[in-house]
Amino acid sequence: MPLILGIETSCDETAAAVVEDGRSVRSSIVATQHDLHEAYGGVVPEIASRAHLENLQPAITAALDEAGLTLQQLDAIAVGNRPGLIGSLLIGVSAAQSLAWSLDKPLIAIDHLQAHLYAVNFEFRISNFEFQDFPALGLVISGGHTSLYRMTSFTQLEPLGRTIDDAVGEAYDKAAVILGAGYPGGPALDRLAQQGDASNVEPLPRSMLEADSLDFSYSGLKTALLYRVRGHPIGRGKEATFQRSAEELSDTQRADLAAAFQGAAIGVLFDKLRRALQRYDDIRAILIGGGVCANSHLRKLAASFDLPVHLPPQQYCVDNAAMIAGMAYEFYQRRKFAALNVSAVATTGACGQDGRAI
Repeated sequence: MPLILGIETSCDETAAAVVEDGRSVRSSIVATQHDLHEAYGGVVPEIASRAHLENLQPAITAALDEAGLTLQQLDAIAVGNRPGLIGSLLIGVSAAQSLAWSLDKPLIAIDHLQAHLYAVNFEFRISNFEFQDFPALGLVISGGHTSLYRMTSFTQLEPLGRTIDDAVGEAYDKAAVILGAGYPGGPALDRLAQQGDASNVEPLPRSMLEADSLDFSYSGLKTALLYRVRGHPIGRGKEATFQRSAEELSDTQRADLAAAFQGAAIGVLFDKLRRALQRYDDIRAILIGGGVCANSHLRKLAASFDLPVHLPPQQYCVDNAAMIAGMAYEFYQRRKFAALNVSAVATTGACGQDGRAI
């Protein structure tokens, strides 16, 4: 049973994990940087890169210790090399290259978005269930991505839609700032929304774009919330002022607006999934991955589909290295290894038949 070390540094989580046979998580270490970025209300790329430099070696050591393994016992080294913040990616890719070269082990480069969808496998790791419900729809929802795929396997993905502006997780972060909900924005706004009642306020807009579009747009929802909270701006540019601030709203009003935002943001995701199901009548399951799939409202609504909807366990929704090592097993079996000079790539494109970005 191959033992694969996974490394993940695409954004602001420094992670290392060991996964056996693509399913059994022997260890999973995640070092967060929330305290470093909280003052800025979002991730600062330079700060994230420096933190990865400090945190990666201790994370790898901790992952090996928790798994009860040495570096020599590993069968391969896997790293998320795309997409993400280029400075952050370079830290993880450089470390993986060095380990693979020094240990004479295969190097496996993994697309971060594909790995988020593979993480649904950890839902079945105890029962040893083998996921075989393909073709499936795959939805990746995170701070940087909102992407929809038609999947015929975990390595064969056809892009169907993506955000044309803000990702849903980014919209959550900005909405949390607008409402003064706290940081990290996604979990903070979710908690606030659970205290509110969306029916107490006028519904916020849901952008569906063209009638046949499977793309997403969240900038309008974010702006609508801003105007609802602070009023329409007076003037333009740097001279613009607002009629009021979020501090002038009661706690109940803020919670109700959070619930209205959450209903609109998550509602669009499921409306687009239903639109895709109307287009493709052979879909057997829906897979959802990424940090936003930890959202409580999304998990409740997932039961509204007639098809099975698979989500990762909560700890594997956010960026983690177990999903990188698990996904790498698919390529290890096929001997699809990366060159030692594999690049870090900030963006992702369409996926070819072997799952590689093209």
